[in-house]
Amino acid sequence: MIKRMQRMLREEQGITALETAIILIAFVVVASVFAFTILSAGTFSTERGKEAIYSGLSEVRGSMEVRGSVVAQGNPGGVITSVQFTLANVAGGEPVDLTSGAGRKVSIDYRDSTQVKSNISWGVVISPTNNTNNLLEQGELARVTVDLSANSITNISANTKFALEIKPPSGPVILLERTAPAYIDAVMDLK
Repeated sequence: MIKRMQRMLREEQGITALETAIILIAFVVVASVFAFTILSAGTFSTERGKEAIYSGLSEVRGSMEVRGSVVAQGNPGGVITSVQFTLANVAGGEPVDLTSGAGRKVSIDYRDSTQVKSNISWGVVISPTNNTNNLLEQGELARVTVDLSANSITNISANTKFALEIKPPSGPVILLERTAPAYIDAVMDLK
């Protein structure tokens, strides 16, 4: 039995250099495939991140903001008849088409506790007054007037909460939530 063991041990050979090279190459190939996969996934996610950033920037560029006060006009002791506010582009924003009437691109919705009106009519005056187009561009101000009585909105009496949603073609919705004062005057600053 001992002789048999010695013979088996004597015939055992070590791993040759060729076998070592084959194993090493296999490890290198597997590692390179794994590294390529990881790098490809990283590149893909970086590209998706860039797309999200550029998409967000394009949304912000088209947005507007309210400048100044929201002013209401009404029948003293009665109801509010119209609301006026001023819009401007945010810094670096793209021009916004403020054509009013049938071809309007910007939509304004009204809501209070008793009614909701979508896409109500409104008028606009863009200053400076030598403006020849209806685009709200950098450095310009647009005075928007919403005639509530012309839109069959007649119930904004004292202490009524209401909201106007200004929806440009791109960018975020501007929400104007206000409460009518305790007494309706001819002209009111809705804070």
